[in-house]
Amino acid sequence: MSKTRFLLPKENKEAYQKIAELDQIGKPVSINENIQELIKIYASQLNGCVFCIDMHSKDALAKGEKLQRIIGLTAWEEASFYTAEERAVLAFTKEVTLISQGGVSDETYQELQKYYSEKEIGELLVLVGTINMYNRIGVTTLLQPKMD
Repeated sequence: MSKTRFLLPKENKEAYQKIAELDQIGKPVSINENIQELIKIYASQLNGCVFCIDMHSKDALAKGEKLQRIIGLTAWEEASFYTAEERAVLAFTKEVTLISQGGVSDETYQELQKYYSEKEIGELLVLVGTINMYNRIGVTTLLQPKMD
């Protein structure tokens, strides 16, 4: 089992506070809270951040998300229990998170435009970008969740 290397909030409080400020900007009221949690869980799964997967899965459950939909995120493209809007957001999340593998396709962007304004897509982009930053911190520092 891995041991946490160091805690960024302790070692570089100012930098971590700036990320937390960005996180607040990335919590727009126009994007459904459950969709926000699905984004955070899915990006964290793609990045392999156990701390964020644990935290955001618990947050999603507390907000009424179904366990089946949380577990199913790793195979959302095959699962029938996500809406067309959620599928558009998850495709966007995947392409932003894995940006080096071809960027965000026109198809994915156009599908997202069916549900969101450009302002809202910008909010989604900040949300995905912020969770990716947190994931990079968690993975690099081997941040571990506490066992329940």
